[in-house]
Amino acid sequence: MRKIFVAALALAMLPAPAALAQNMDSAVPGTAETFSEAVELIDPTTLRVCADPASLPFSNDKLEGFENKIAEFLAAKLNKGISYTWFPMATGFVRKTLGEHRCDVIIGYAQGDELVQNTNAYYRTAYSLVVKAGSGLEDVKALNDPRLKGKKIGLVAGTPPGTNIAANGLMGSVRPYPLMVDTRYTHVPEMMMKDLADGQIDVAVLWGPIAGYFAKQQTPPGVVIPLVNETTGPRMAYRITMGVRASDQNWKRQLNKLIRENQKEINAILTEFGVPILDEKDQPITQ
Repeated sequence: MRKIFVAALALAMLPAPAALAQNMDSAVPGTAETFSEAVELIDPTTLRVCADPASLPFSNDKLEGFENKIAEFLAAKLNKGISYTWFPMATGFVRKTLGEHRCDVIIGYAQGDELVQNTNAYYRTAYSLVVKAGSGLEDVKALNDPRLKGKKIGLVAGTPPGTNIAANGLMGSVRPYPLMVDTRYTHVPEMMMKDLADGQIDVAVLWGPIAGYFAKQQTPPGVVIPLVNETTGPRMAYRITMGVRASDQNWKRQLNKLIRENQKEINAILTEFGVPILDEKDQPITQ
């Protein structure tokens, strides 16, 4: 969900010639590093982040999301200040933020998306089920479990689990929720988790970070089941990277170094927010 399935127009990722020339003129002659940074147009004193202003647990304009916390951590490591360009995570997000050089990094983006250049992945997670504690569904492992027959299932329309839900004959029990919304006004995960708490649905199917975050807020906490045992249909697990412009090779390498050297600290932030982190063998990473 979210960044994985954002539909956007293709964009020109290279800086405008006039801006490029202006920055090249300002570089210190004979300094290769300064010249490279000027070409890439990365702010030398401020970590400029592209983010959604209302998309917890990822980010919001109150700086309460885990991507906000990761950005703060990176800014401190870089000895930079931090600023945000806010735009809803919907069609046009990359074009209106990173593409217009209003910011320099998207903190969370699915690996392989062609709209951005991906850094190395800094976590891996999967679509997940959320069920109530005591529901009798806590040990369900996959969507083919017969106990899901007849259960009311909350599903965000157009997301990968829908294929497996249909293949297992569960679509008749699905309560659909919209995928593409303006998060400033509509927050689908909160709607779905309220319906789970109220008994309107028996199972919520959500992107892993969202499932983990909102499950922690239930009383008692909901049970999160990553969908890592599906044997057919689309993949449920994805690697998440940071997104930069295609032209920003040195910047990507700098971020890769930060990720590599600070993975434990990044994992701690993710764990605090309930994100179900998985290794390459689909085993949970607790720290």
